Amino acid sequence: MATALDRGLDRDQPVELQAVGTRRKAGLGRPLLYLLLTLIAVFFLLPIVVVVGASLKFSTEVFTDPGIIPRDPGLENYNALFGGQATFVKWFTNSAIVSIIGTALTLVLTSLSAYAFARIDFPLKNALFGLLVTTLVLPSVMFLVPQYRLVGMMGLYDTLPAFMLPGLAGVFGLFFMRQFFLGIPVELEEAAYVDGANRLRTFASVALPLAGPALATLSVITFLAFWNDYLWPVIVCQNNCPLPAGLRLLQRQFTGDPGLIMAGAVVAALPVLALYLLLQRYIVQSVASSGIKG
Repeated sequence: MATALDRGLDRDQPVELQAVGTRRKAGLGRPLLYLLLTLIAVFFLLPIVVVVGASLKFSTEVFTDPGIIPRDPGLENYNALFGGQATFVKWFTNSAIVSIIGTALTLVLTSLSAYAFARIDFPLKNALFGLLVTTLVLPSVMFLVPQYRLVGMMGLYDTLPAFMLPGLAGVFGLFFMRQFFLGIPVELEEAAYVDGANRLRTFASVALPLAGPALATLSVITFLAFWNDYLWPVIVCQNNCPLPAGLRLLQRQFTGDPGLIMAGAVVAALPVLALYLLLQRYIVQSVASSGIKG
């Protein structure tokens, strides 16, 4: 049986030339891959460029200047937002307060409850966890009426706690953190028990530090959910609105300033984009290390 070298010699094509041909084919595939990725990036970045360009146009130029890049860019819309529109700063501040405090409370509640479902045996634990996970497949609009009535019974209409309360019971965070805690070796916690630590001390000193990547990932997801929430704040707010719900007030029934609205949308997007760019590596690290185990 002829070897690969013999076959190459019989065909007057040395093995070195075959290797060069293989590398050439691989070299042609790499630029095509970069071209495809570039087209995908342009597809997703184009709407952002359009919004930023519209925010730099004067109100009438949004309709008279159809180009993506404005011919005469200016910061009049941003000056109007932070100068004449004093309520915009209030909306921004409300969103920051709701997002930061709501994220912190959600992390505390979900990590404690997730650890209980992962490590503590109590009656009907599996049935209760299955019931909670089932709510993830239900549309969120099903809970709007009960939430609205509960907030009304507590007298929290048009207040900042009303924007936080529905998001504190995060079933996704409970599921996510439970799967991470199940991936932690039990032997580490047993060693803490031998040293005299109780359940809460073991959670705070052993389990919680190891769950740092998962907590960072959950904090990003939760912050984005609070910051970008629109439907629920629109229902319960009138004057004391967060930023996404407040932007709708810039659009009146018969009049509106599209450039001003686009500027508000750009400002609303900047914090979440910055947060994601700073903490995106934790998302990859958490998913790679936990892998939704258990």
